[in-house]
Amino acid sequence: MDKTQACCNHQLPPGYVPEHNKAVSEAYDHFLISPEPLSLDRACALVRSNAAGAISTFEGTTRDTFNGKRVIRLEYEAYEPLAKKEWHRIVQEARSKYHLLSTVMHHRIGPVAVGQASVIISVSSAHRADAINAVHYLIDSLKARLPIWKKELLHDGTGAWKENEPIDLSLHN
Repeated sequence: MDKTQACCNHQLPPGYVPEHNKAVSEAYDHFLISPEPLSLDRACALVRSNAAGAISTFEGTTRDTFNGKRVIRLEYEAYEPLAKKEWHRIVQEARSKYHLLSTVMHHRIGPVAVGQASVIISVSSAHRADAINAVHYLIDSLKARLPIWKKELLHDGTGAWKENEPIDLSLHN
């Protein structure tokens, strides 16, 4: 990969070559929970492969309003050991449904300001349908099953821990 290549319509950092790109036949799954800002460029670079005909992504960001109230920020907490274990189960399920080369799930913990990414899912596949459908399955499964909790802090000084809406994962069969 040279420094002029782009990922997901974004420039990659100069000289950045993900290790897995040196052996593209190897399946690669990357999981990260971090208080640091997330990078769509990094997530795309981690799944990029010469064997991939498609890279599909989802980036969930903090919006500025919820139910007509102004949002200041979100705060996330996670039980990381269980989240990692469950994520790997979810990825195995996705691999049984879709032909995937690589997957990435990066999630923030701590405060996440309006406009910043809370979660990034990125996958690569030989074909677009598998990549697109896998991203949908992965984000829905993450929301339904991972022990990651969100608190919304509002402009009026109130805040509440939000429960994820029930998701019918059978739609992905």
